[in-house]
Amino acid sequence: MTREPFLDLLDAATQTLQAEFAGLPEFAPAPGADAEAMARVLAETAHRLGDNYPYFHPLYAGQMLKPPHPVARAAYALAMQINPNNHALDGGRASSAMEIEAVRAIAALFGWTEFLGHLTSSGTFANLESLWVAGQLRPGQRIVASEQAHFTHRRIGGVLRLEFAAIAADARGRMRLDALEDELRQGGVGAVVATLGTTAMGAVDPLDEILPLARRYGARVHVDAAYGGYFGLIADALDAPARRAYAAIGAADSIAIDPHKHGLQPYGCGCVLLRDPAVGRFYQHDSPYTYFTSKDLHLGEISLECSRAGAAAVALWATQRLLPLTNEGAFAEGLRRGRRAALDLDRRLRADGRFVSLAAGPPELDIVVWAVRAARGEESSRRAREIFDACARRDLHLALVQLPAAWFDAHGCAAEQGATLTCLRSVLMKPEHEAWMDAIWTRLLAACGEAGCG
Repeated sequence: MTREPFLDLLDAATQTLQAEFAGLPEFAPAPGADAEAMARVLAETAHRLGDNYPYFHPLYAGQMLKPPHPVARAAYALAMQINPNNHALDGGRASSAMEIEAVRAIAALFGWTEFLGHLTSSGTFANLESLWVAGQLRPGQRIVASEQAHFTHRRIGGVLRLEFAAIAADARGRMRLDALEDELRQGGVGAVVATLGTTAMGAVDPLDEILPLARRYGARVHVDAAYGGYFGLIADALDAPARRAYAAIGAADSIAIDPHKHGLQPYGCGCVLLRDPAVGRFYQHDSPYTYFTSKDLHLGEISLECSRAGAAAVALWATQRLLPLTNEGAFAEGLRRGRRAALDLDRRLRADGRFVSLAAGPPELDIVVWAVRAARGEESSRRAREIFDACARRDLHLALVQLPAAWFDAHGCAAEQGATLTCLRSVLMKPEHEAWMDAIWTRLLAACGEAGCG
């Protein structure tokens, strides 16, 4: 790794920031550790950090890990010289304004101009707030989500003391409408969670059909777009069912999206959006010590979290200033490149008899899953794990996922009814993955040969 240009840009921006406070009288900071001791600790820290997978490299194609944009890293570091707290304007005046602007730009992706929204520490907390509001409006009623939805929804139900029910998914990992209606007919469903981009395989629930069905039974609809939300920018590059789902997202009651996934942000940057600003009444509280300097809106008044990193808002604002959230431009092109990489890998896998792809068709977003051809399901799973290890020895890092065997080509690997397969999974969310596909494929085939699948 070489020195990145953004470090020089950060030095220049730091000088500009210091000039903003040049009118203050000089003071001597409290003595800290000497420079030599700090250098030793930082060198040790850097060495310890080397015990990681190379998440920043295109040969890392395993989990949902995308490096923050250099401008986000620089803006975050710049803001940390002040360390603002976006719980209140007293703690983060500039960063609160930047958060409001950045969140407004995200809401515009879904056609919302009037809404309640803010950044959160994670998609988990964004989902929790949305379902907490649903619980306030539909007290005691159930939460339902696809069996392929993120496990956090069941946990959130436990935290909120709301019953949770999982809805069966089809062979593409999408919520089955017939199973959803069976659950709705029983009554007492307060919120339906539709996932746009499941963690396992990037499946997109049929939101355009879920919405009218849920409305018929009086349930709210929350969209967990933590992973896939930004793909609404390039819906033209998706297949028709996914395009229809993204076209309907503006009619949902709430949305969760994670800028720290496809939004090029450091971790600690989720976002929750609520379509009806009137739900802000559920957040109302009074504090004897927090709100004195302004009568304007405090983000802490519409958030379940209290202290929140203002630096996260600064980094997001700077990134969106550099890379606007438009269909044309570098940000959208990065999404398209990851999507093209996924389709390329899927085509190669389907053309190679050693692998078994999803019978229902190609990936909906940028996540590819596949099984290894074998006489029995147990053998297929074992070989997948062996290929996973052999890939890692070649610096190609994939992931493993458990999926129903019935979702794969029935002639690829026999398995008992209801059995699951351990499959290989690749998240191709870096724009560089498109150009590195030949290198990824070469390593995958070599690993396959080592595992005895050649």
